[in-house]
Amino acid sequence: MSEIEARLRALGLTLPELPKPIATYVPFVRTGNLLFLSGQTPRRPEGGYFSGTVGGDVGLEAAQAHARHVGLQLIAVLQQATGDLDRVARIVKLFGMVNATPGFRDQAKVINGCSDLLVEVFGERGWHARSAVGMGSLPHDCTVEIELIAEIS
Repeated sequence: MSEIEARLRALGLTLPELPKPIATYVPFVRTGNLLFLSGQTPRRPEGGYFSGTVGGDVGLEAAQAHARHVGLQLIAVLQQATGDLDRVARIVKLFGMVNATPGFRDQAKVINGCSDLLVEVFGERGWHARSAVGMGSLPHDCTVEIELIAEIS
């Protein structure tokens, strides 16, 4: 068992199954030692998506939990792409989008749900650059969508 798999187990985390893309794109692209992961939206284990407008019908804590859930999905894509999560040398950058009301100002706090998870799982390798922005809408009315760039060995 890899170091990262052991850490996931110790944290009581299980990576979700990944569906096939529903449009004309792939889940990740590798160029050199960088992996660019397509945006992930929070899928419910029973099917469908966590949806709604943050700052409206979805509160901050729920949105943070959705971002954390997306973090697990991103880690699952990293596993798919590398075959071994110990090959992740560094999480380089996140781009987090929040489906928010016009007056909502805590996009960064929402995306912390994902960022905090990545640091918990990858330790020092999990610290990353980041953007967190508000959007007027997202696919399937999802609360968040997050992209990731990682360096691999």
